[in-house]
Amino acid sequence: MTTRQRFKQRDSLEIRLAAEAERLRKQASSLPPGAMRDEVLRKARQAETGSQMSEWLRSPGLQPPD
Repeated sequence: MTTRQRFKQRDSLEIRLAAEAERLRKQASSLPPGAMRDEVLRKARQAETGSQMSEWLRSPGLQPPD
């Protein structure tokens, strides 16, 4: 059986997702209007939303449901 290679991420999930969203937005700006550009922008919004949700879930003010 082979073992998985494990490594620590240097940046938090929020930072990595925000960087991915920024990279995708730059990529979309170089594409002509169309389906491919819309798809890249959709992925950028998803990464941005994921970053915000992860940040919200880690916030100290978040209370568990009663």
